[in-house]
Amino acid sequence: MSNLKQAKNFDYTLEKIFPDAKDFLPINGTDYVELYVGNAKQAAHFYKTAFGFQSLAYAGLETGIKDRTSYVLAQDKIRLVLTTPMHPDSPIAEHIKKHGDGVKVIALWVDNAAKAWQETTGRGAKSFMKPTVEKDEFGQVVRSGIHTYGDTVHVFIERKDYQGIFLPGFQTWKSDYNPNPVGLRYIDHMVGNVGWGEMNIWAEFYHKTMGFANLITFDDKDISTQYTALMSKVMTNGNGRVKFPINEPAKGLKKSQIEEYLDFYGGAGCQHIAVATNNIIETVSAMRNRGVEFLFVPGSYYDTVGDRVGEIDENMEILKSLGIMVDRDDEGYLLQIFTKPVEDRPTMFFEIIQRKGAQSFGKGNFKALFESIEAEQARRGTL
Repeated sequence: MSNLKQAKNFDYTLEKIFPDAKDFLPINGTDYVELYVGNAKQAAHFYKTAFGFQSLAYAGLETGIKDRTSYVLAQDKIRLVLTTPMHPDSPIAEHIKKHGDGVKVIALWVDNAAKAWQETTGRGAKSFMKPTVEKDEFGQVVRSGIHTYGDTVHVFIERKDYQGIFLPGFQTWKSDYNPNPVGLRYIDHMVGNVGWGEMNIWAEFYHKTMGFANLITFDDKDISTQYTALMSKVMTNGNGRVKFPINEPAKGLKKSQIEEYLDFYGGAGCQHIAVATNNIIETVSAMRNRGVEFLFVPGSYYDTVGDRVGEIDENMEILKSLGIMVDRDDEGYLLQIFTKPVEDRPTMFFEIIQRKGAQSFGKGNFKALFESIEAEQARRGTL
């Protein structure tokens, strides 16, 4: 059964059987994000140089791993794993052939990986990995996993009995080349793009199998321009540490960014990773100096943004020079900026976000943001 079919075929009476649904899967946060890439060694150099990640751990031929090579990079609470296949007929190679470089695993830190697997598969999730105990001289880790949209999976990580650098099979990665961090702190949210009419299906999947709640919904009136539109539901776990917006295309005059992503990625997948900083001006300035390319925001955006968001701590002229956008909600305001795609395919990109009280996602910036994306699509000839 396909992932989409298994999402559609849930027994919706489970909510009556499990009245404590919101509490059945406590998640402590994001443990790591694993990307399947064509050349992990070179990708690691890029993320160290451009994004300020630090060398953490390595697994490959030298550590007894024969089918893949993985480099683990860290910056504050963020762990990024870059994995390359060693053979052309491996599932990892097939994933890269279809999707290009992209997110395969969104790993979630839990207290009990076996229970997490039992609770989710018992509610209809398709198993990716049965609970497995992995050991070395530093202790043991328990991992399990389920499938979600497209070829993306969630792996549940229980590491309370482990003192090693990352996971069994990994060793410390020592490098003489370690550019300074740029101030990235943790993953704020991760966005999934799904096909036509699938947003509600996958939002329901997260609600039924993982106990997530719908934090906010954006329709095509909220997220649209003259030419394109999309819809989105933001799903969040109980403590708010894990947030997954789910996007689907909406009808428009031209091809939307979601349709472009689905075409080039070869189906549903993780569109972007939003990472938080305490000082977005310093972070973005450092990343620009290291060659990271950001979306261009029209200067006219800043003619009215001050009237819309009111008084802020930052200098608006500096924000304008860097292309950083601002939005306000009832709790405060946020600052955000988006990179261009970080691969040759116009697929995955990053968002840099600084929250100053705001808990929203920049609704007031949607029009300017999507006009910027449309300008990039026009240059690519895919609008």
